[in-house]
Amino acid sequence: MRMVLFLPFLYKKIRGKKMTQLKDILQNHTVLLAEDDHEIRKRMVSTLKFYFNEVYEADNGYDAYDLFLEKKPSLLISDIEMQDGDGIELVKRIRKTNLATPIIILSAYSKEEYLLKLINLKIDHYILKPTTNESLFEAISSALCEQHNTKLQLAQHTYLDVDDSTLYYKDEVVVLRKKEKDFLELLYQNRKLITTYEIIQDYIWTDKVMTDNALKTFIKELRKKLPVNIIQNVIQEGYKLTEY
Repeated sequence: MRMVLFLPFLYKKIRGKKMTQLKDILQNHTVLLAEDDHEIRKRMVSTLKFYFNEVYEADNGYDAYDLFLEKKPSLLISDIEMQDGDGIELVKRIRKTNLATPIIILSAYSKEEYLLKLINLKIDHYILKPTTNESLFEAISSALCEQHNTKLQLAQHTYLDVDDSTLYYKDEVVVLRKKEKDFLELLYQNRKLITTYEIIQDYIWTDKVMTDNALKTFIKELRKKLPVNIIQNVIQEGYKLTEY
């Protein structure tokens, strides 16, 4: 199986100003590549490192899932068929708790059975191998750059600016601590799901063990700080944003 080597120059459809903007945005992002073919993975990692802030790699779906939880990449690029834990199972596991991270699937096959399995898994792009420079970077541009938005609407009249850790509600401005901003951003990313205690532990309390009292105190203080209550408690499960 041959893959075209991605070279760090401007491509036909993403050149000039647009490519410069793409590079500027990708330098603030990280990517996880799951590919079991050593040569393909090596070439792709070499090229992706030219654009992304960090590039993580795995040669199977199990290691890729662990890396995804640990590193929390901005983008996942995964082969669909791998010898040890395939791409479909990897995406299924990720989408159980995360609907926001863009995912690009690579495959040498255009089998209908694969496409049907991916329809409900919120895949951003499906690229057939051998992948061209143009198709890959168009997919990355669409997945990250065109969706690049640092102001997230959490509720009616309520916006979170993730760049400056500030919440805006009508005429009010609230400056947030990093953990507070990360928590609200996590609720937004999983707004169609319940953000479970386990997810909060993995994504927010990464430096130490999260106790029930610590979480309750954190939520209580954050609610007092916010001008409007946008955090809904789901008993014995976790939290979610209030619907609007």
